[in-house]
Amino acid sequence: MYKDEYKRWLGMDLEDPDLGPELDKIRDNEEEIKDRFAVSLKFGTAGLRGTLGAGTNRMNIWVVRQATQGLANWVLTQGGSQTVAIAYDSRLKSDIFSKEAAGVLAGNGIKVRIYDALMPVPALSFATRYYKCNAGIMVTASHNPSKYNGYKAYGPDGCQMTDDAAAIVYDEIQKTDIFEGVKRISFAQGVDDGLIKFVDDKCKAEFYEAIESRQVRPGLAADSGLKLVYSPLNGTGLVPVTKVLRDIGITDITIVPEQEYPNGYFTTCSYPNPEIYEALEYGLKLAEQTGADLMLATDPDADRVGIAMRCPDGSYELVSGNEMGVLLLDYICAGLKEKGTMPKDPVAVMSIVSTPLADRVAEHYGVELRHVLTGFKWIGDQIAKLEEKGEQDRFIFGFEESYGYLSGSYVRDKDAVVGSMLICEMAAYYRSIGSSIKQRLEEIYSQYGRYLNKVDSFEFPGLTGMDKMAGIMNGLRENPPAEIAGRKITSVTDYEKPEETGLPKANVLIYGLEDGSTVVVRPSGTEPKIKLYYTTKGATLEEAQRIKDELTEGTKPLLS
Repeated sequence: MYKDEYKRWLGMDLEDPDLGPELDKIRDNEEEIKDRFAVSLKFGTAGLRGTLGAGTNRMNIWVVRQATQGLANWVLTQGGSQTVAIAYDSRLKSDIFSKEAAGVLAGNGIKVRIYDALMPVPALSFATRYYKCNAGIMVTASHNPSKYNGYKAYGPDGCQMTDDAAAIVYDEIQKTDIFEGVKRISFAQGVDDGLIKFVDDKCKAEFYEAIESRQVRPGLAADSGLKLVYSPLNGTGLVPVTKVLRDIGITDITIVPEQEYPNGYFTTCSYPNPEIYEALEYGLKLAEQTGADLMLATDPDADRVGIAMRCPDGSYELVSGNEMGVLLLDYICAGLKEKGTMPKDPVAVMSIVSTPLADRVAEHYGVELRHVLTGFKWIGDQIAKLEEKGEQDRFIFGFEESYGYLSGSYVRDKDAVVGSMLICEMAAYYRSIGSSIKQRLEEIYSQYGRYLNKVDSFEFPGLTGMDKMAGIMNGLRENPPAEIAGRKITSVTDYEKPEETGLPKANVLIYGLEDGSTVVVRPSGTEPKIKLYYTTKGATLEEAQRIKDELTEGTKPLLS
């Protein structure tokens, strides 16, 4: 059957000149044909994500059109404004895919608001809410390597689409023939007909105003003398991040030249993820040369931000997502209390795989810290619950260990623009009182204990990878381990059992060990890998690391 589909594609005018030659090249390659045509990219709550190329299991204009027809069918049942917002990042073909999506929506009589230049995830979430859209589309593959692209779908609240809505859209996609089943007009026709309009300047201005309103100590950064090195990693962050930082008074910003402008090939780092050292190498060298206080990097769709902080000896140390989440929570809470601007009954939110050190900090400041499933949409869901009661101002901060942060309810996804602003404001504040981010982090560890949080990833490539992952998770449930690395398992939380967790069903297991350590086992929702999250605590960093290393060895048999 997949061979028939391959032949059908060979006989079509594929419009994109890259696709035909690819299919010609694989005529005698059975495995390659099977990989491209035996299955289709699945549309889930994260939308679509895959490698660029020809075939139903690749990202290309035909798959984008088919997915958008499925989305259009759902939107047409929703009433409301019958409008969809679209944004795109710097990845290869992102601008093409965004215009193709707009053409399909317009072909179905749905109005479109599309950005006239690449913009980050939070800008898409904001526009979706601003124009009271039924849905939003962000063309991006986040921090994946350059051969990937993707398509994130958002609901009317500016949050990533719910499971129920995504299931309906996926069902509609499956009913849609990829070549014959799509209604579309050209982008130019859509503009001429008034169905496709660009996001206006007022929306953009209000986005920036909403971010800048989240300053904890307004005006402080302007006199701090903070020296910053910044890398947008060839993505969408350059314009919004530098605008906001300059607006709050941080002007000594050196941009990493090799990573300044949009470049979907990401030639300076094969994996443009600010969580990893390799992505920050160019920035770190520049920071050393300039003596910067801080080196900052945002990922291609600017929803994650990573930093390196200057230490007293002049070296630079990377700050983990958990550490930055705790630092920002501590800074926001302390600043709001000092300014008398802390809301009544404040709420912060973090994912279940993030550090328990945040619980201790929240408790210290009298803040309710809610725990949600992994995926920022669950943090957005908590904001929505507060908003339903007219209490959204209670939300002060949300974070995930994977470098995602949000302060304020103006968007419903992680926002590296507000994250960058708050990190720089925090660095400026500590500098102004003769301290530093590094010093404050050590004070937090001294006060609450030396927590260590690490993540290991295990990949399961190929068509059988997902089946192998499912088998491992089933095995852990059917034959539960009694110990890990000689430490007795004292508690098991299975998020497949919502009646026990009080949260929606999720394929996650958390093991509590007799020494207080925890091990979380979670298959990725977007990639063929299982992630293990370790939390250990010791009198020193070395002791916490030793425990983690022992747990790493102890968990290897569980994944075999």
